[in-house]
Amino acid sequence: MRVLVIGSGAREHALCVALSADPAVLALACAPGNAGTRSLAEPFPLDVTDPVAVAGLAREWRADLVVIGPEVPLVAGAADAVRDAGIACFGPSAQAARLEGSKSFAKGVMAAAGVPTARSWPVGGRAELETALDEAAQHTGGAPWVVKDDGLAAGKGVLVTDDRAAAVAHGRAVLDAGGAVLVEEYLDGPEVSLFAVTDGRTVLPLLPAQDAKRRDDGDAGPNTGGMGAYAPLPWAPAELVDEVLATVLQPTVDEMARRDEAFAGLLYAGLALTSRGVRVVEFNARFGDPETQVVLPLLETPLAGLLQAAATGVLAAHPPLRWRDGAAVTVVVAAAGYPGAPRTGDPVTGADGEGVLHAGTALAPDGTVVSAGGRVLAVTATGSDLAAARRAAYERVAGVRLAGAHWRTDIALAAVERRIAVPAL
Repeated sequence: MRVLVIGSGAREHALCVALSADPAVLALACAPGNAGTRSLAEPFPLDVTDPVAVAGLAREWRADLVVIGPEVPLVAGAADAVRDAGIACFGPSAQAARLEGSKSFAKGVMAAAGVPTARSWPVGGRAELETALDEAAQHTGGAPWVVKDDGLAAGKGVLVTDDRAAAVAHGRAVLDAGGAVLVEEYLDGPEVSLFAVTDGRTVLPLLPAQDAKRRDDGDAGPNTGGMGAYAPLPWAPAELVDEVLATVLQPTVDEMARRDEAFAGLLYAGLALTSRGVRVVEFNARFGDPETQVVLPLLETPLAGLLQAAATGVLAAHPPLRWRDGAAVTVVVAAAGYPGAPRTGDPVTGADGEGVLHAGTALAPDGTVVSAGGRVLAVTATGSDLAAARRAAYERVAGVRLAGAHWRTDIALAAVERRIAVPAL
């Protein structure tokens, strides 16, 4: 099987690692890729936002399967273009990808499907913003306020704050830029990320994971695209995956099929385990980053066959998934200035170490690996348990050198110390 991965981040590097280990994969390419994927997959220059270019490359390279990593090409219709070219594609159509591309659309799907989620108040203009915040405060009893960009925001389009003025400012900034806003009720309890592979009918959930969104230790600092993650979750209820499959994932996939907008690909449910039960925080239409980096190393089932079964509509015939024992932890090494104005072009050493996945990297003319984005590396390790995986991950981080680099020192620590609890119903 010839597999083409679309994207250039740590998620795509993790996908390339897993696919390169699959005996069924005879040729692997990653476009555009990064300095890390080049050792595993053939690189190609590509504008991932151009569906015609994505499909053209898939045709020219004679791909049997295309795996689209980022959300932007999915929302733009890259999966549709690839399928129109007669090539199997793992990734939802542009219509189905609206589950991530529009939070208000996702809310409508959830309402129709009876999926539990946070109550929300859509905001179309400045005059409605204050009213929505007042209604949310009346419903929840006050702060914190949750203000979300309705569209794509690379995982950074939400503000959770006790400061009403900050909530107003965030909402106005999105509106003034031409976007739309949702004000939501705040959901208490720990958050969980659960991936599911689906062909539009059958749904196969993967292992739950938890990521760290805030930049600094103790969940302080600005929101980011993710500073680290771990899996599995030793504190999660044993029945969690089955419950989410029955109440969230399958109903959502069924509702999309009812609308003739079948969702085939990776459905990512961001969840809050609240005092009132499981609630959906958001949906993504692709593998999440950095959770992919900890889920895939624990998957024993060959990845290419799983993704191809979803892409070709035969997932019901796929064998049950097999998982390795142990745990995985990933720690994101970010550039100075992230997430605001990250510094780029700095040399990176230790980037070829075991478990080091490239995110924002590039090759300088002399072959040196340099930083090329805010999140530069995702350093990942596995271990017999979460504590062992955490130790191994930070030992690997110590081998990386990047001027001004920043990383959190507490990824998975609360879980190891058993400080995470699910609120009682």
